[in-house]
Amino acid sequence: MSTDTPTSPVISGDAMRAKVAGTLELVAANAERAERERRVPDENIAALRETGIFRSLQPAAYGGTPMGAEEYTPALVDLAGACASTAWVTGLLTQHSHMLALMSAELQDEVWGDDPDALASSSVAAINGCEEVSGGVKISGSWGWSSGCDHATWAILGFKRADPALGGMVIPFFAVVPRTDYRIHDDWHVAALRGTGSKSLVLDDVFVPEHRIESIFALSTGTTKGFGIHGGIFHAAFTNWFSLGFSAVSLGIAKRMIEVYGTKVKSRVRAYTGSKAVDSVPAAMRLAESHHQTTAVGHTLRADWQAMTARALSGQLPTDDEAVHWRANQSYATKLSIEATDRLWTAAGGSAFFDDNEMQRLWRDSKMTGSHAYSDYDIAAQRQGRHLLGLDPDMTIF
Repeated sequence: MSTDTPTSPVISGDAMRAKVAGTLELVAANAERAERERRVPDENIAALRETGIFRSLQPAAYGGTPMGAEEYTPALVDLAGACASTAWVTGLLTQHSHMLALMSAELQDEVWGDDPDALASSSVAAINGCEEVSGGVKISGSWGWSSGCDHATWAILGFKRADPALGGMVIPFFAVVPRTDYRIHDDWHVAALRGTGSKSLVLDDVFVPEHRIESIFALSTGTTKGFGIHGGIFHAAFTNWFSLGFSAVSLGIAKRMIEVYGTKVKSRVRAYTGSKAVDSVPAAMRLAESHHQTTAVGHTLRADWQAMTARALSGQLPTDDEAVHWRANQSYATKLSIEATDRLWTAAGGSAFFDDNEMQRLWRDSKMTGSHAYSDYDIAAQRQGRHLLGLDPDMTIF
């Protein structure tokens, strides 16, 4: 078992963010290429590796420089303004390390022992079942939406299994498999976040040993095989940390749309009247309201990120109040960020629809950030509403 001793210099969130800022020109220049190739360019990943962002939620024992959620996420917001697809992939590849750090020491040694730079993609929806065999399970099928899979050497896959700890109830489990156990099926033909390369992973009768498996229940209650190996930010339930990037990316897109819209309004002359858009009261009001929304979202998320870190550092798992609140807030932040983007897009004029106009990509990508199951505010609001009414959680919704 590895000891949690740093093997690389510790970097602050501000220092890492400054390094990420140095990549933004490259990432922005590659945004159209990412869309065209339907994957994040290798150059982007290489440049971001140099910044240390992929190690932000990785245990120090394996060369990571773990930092608080409030230190890590601002860099994703910045990155999303340059290329939302790159930010989405960077977030997930980074956040998966936090999940792996809760699993068995044997698995962590397999993933990072010989390659501290190893990254894992995922497809966590438990859409497939399993065959129980001695020492583990066998799984087969196709797992979709695996963002950044081209840049990963491991995958975290959801599957259904009976949990003895819950009296045999069938619930989601997660299996971690190496790149040699699956093939990538290129079926990522979508209208938004095209550059994420969220393709399907196909497995045929793959054996997964028990030490590479954890249940969603164990990951949420601090009862995984590796819980307690690493302290600090790893004394946490996985879900809120797993999803950190979704609302951060949505916010980053909205902030960039405000910049682009403001620049356009200053120079736009209306075709039929010759009037200057900068003199338009509605244009100013739209800009102001979207600015107000993104400012509020930023403050809300920052407070939650700080609270998540403080709870982990306290050595106690989040309360039900906290977990439900953080989930709903992240979803609501995404909802508001989409509204802020939408408001400006609606008034952007016909030229915004041209393929070479950044605004149409920002609008499309913004919409997609709200399509992840975790970002579904209807679901998150149901969960929080039931909690506020003192009702038991509805186990039929995620």
